[in-house]
Amino acid sequence: MMEEQSRDTVEGGLSVKDEEVAALDTEEEDEEALPHSEILDIFEEGLARLVQDPLLCDLPIQVTLEEVNSQIALEYGQAMTVRVLKADGEIMPIVVVQNATVLDLKKAIRRFMELKQQREGGVKHVSWRYVWRTYQLIFQGEKLEDDKMRLKDYGIRNRDEVTFMKRLRKK
Repeated sequence: MMEEQSRDTVEGGLSVKDEEVAALDTEEEDEEALPHSEILDIFEEGLARLVQDPLLCDLPIQVTLEEVNSQIALEYGQAMTVRVLKADGEIMPIVVVQNATVLDLKKAIRRFMELKQQREGGVKHVSWRYVWRTYQLIFQGEKLEDDKMRLKDYGIRNRDEVTFMKRLRKK
C-alpha cells in the first residue's frame, strides 16, 4: 500500500494525477490567451505558405484540408484525376482514390462544385438528386450507370476524360 502511494507521489508532494490536471489547466489558459480571429489569421498565413510549395501550388488560396490531402494522395499514386468535361467546355479536374466507384466520382463532383460555388459566391443550393436524374456521365461512349461499379472496371485511368451530359428523354 505504501509503495503505491510513493509511486503516485512526485517530488513536490503532488501526485501524478494532480500534475496532469495542473498541466491541462495551463494549456487551457494558453488557449484562452489568443482570440479566435488571431488563431485563424495564423492558420491562414501558414496555409498560404504551405500552398506555395511546388507540390501544392495548383491549389487555390482558400484551400481545404481535403484538397491538400487529395493532392498529396495524387503525388503518392494513391489517387487519380478524372477530367470531367461539361457541355459548356469547362473541364473539372476531379480527384478520386484509385479504386473509386462511380458513386465516389459523383460525390467528388458534388464536392468540387460546392467548393467552387462557395468561392465564387454562386448558387446557394443545388438538388443533386435532380442533377443525376437529368445528367449522366459517359466514358468512351459507355454510360456510367452502375454506382457500385469501380471506375477502373469501366477502363477509366488517371487523366482520362469523362463527359457530363444531359440524358436523352425517352418518349
